[in-house]
Amino acid sequence: MKLISMTKCMLMMGLCAACAVLALAQEDGANGPPNVLVIQREYTKPGKGGSEHARTEGAFAKAMAAGKAPAHYFAMTSMSGPDRVLFFSGYATFADWETANTGMAKDATLGATLDRLNVEDGDMLSASDASVWMQRPDESLNPGNLVGKRYMQIEMFKVKPGHGWEWDEVVKMVTEAYKKGVPDAGWVMFQQVYGTGGASYVVLIPMKTLGDVDHSFAEGKAFVEALGKDGLKKLEELEASCIEEEQTNLFHFNPAMSYVPDAWVKADPDFWKPKVVVVKKKVEVKPAP
Repeated sequence: MKLISMTKCMLMMGLCAACAVLALAQEDGANGPPNVLVIQREYTKPGKGGSEHARTEGAFAKAMAAGKAPAHYFAMTSMSGPDRVLFFSGYATFADWETANTGMAKDATLGATLDRLNVEDGDMLSASDASVWMQRPDESLNPGNLVGKRYMQIEMFKVKPGHGWEWDEVVKMVTEAYKKGVPDAGWVMFQQVYGTGGASYVVLIPMKTLGDVDHSFAEGKAFVEALGKDGLKKLEELEASCIEEEQTNLFHFNPAMSYVPDAWVKADPDFWKPKVVVVKKKVEVKPAP
């Protein structure tokens, strides 16, 4: 869903056909996207973002699993922009988020382990932050789930103060054009409620392969034709008026850094819990002297 810069409209919402909406950290992926999305970002220092960071984050996930922690999450590593990892956790309500945090706090052994790992992990980070988002089902299209997905395009938009109604009109126009020209298109929209300043929105578009990006270029023409010349002009005017800032980046899912519910593992076991193949070294038997 590329809401601005119509010259780049090939990379719009049609990127993930018929399966875009997330079931984030909820036990049953069939329930669809969460109402509350918590995003934690960790920016790694130069040279610290590879296997070294993966080792500490993997230790977090193992500790959470050993303690049967109620707060699940999945991780994504950046493929563009600054080196960083995103951790997504989803909840039906804020009360559910509180329940998960309370359950974690009761486990003193797990708490001590996480404290130790936090110190170790912190030495690798240049910055970190957290934000909280609410789902906008009225501005999303075509629910689905994350089964089989390996990548995600994330688009973030910051809307100018007092221009929210124009933003809603932009989303409405884009949605209707995709319904008409690319009916299989899909995405999920979240609006920020806590975190960095300003009225911000994120559009999440999961993908099976990076070939989905190539496919989106072919769909751009159908979107523009559905919008029409007059509609395109109006859309560009609205975008210029209401959008203060935007950015688009690619991420890939990182199962080694993730602590996902059992339902996720059951639905896609080869990805979330791949079997470890142990190669036994052949022992050469020397003849007796």
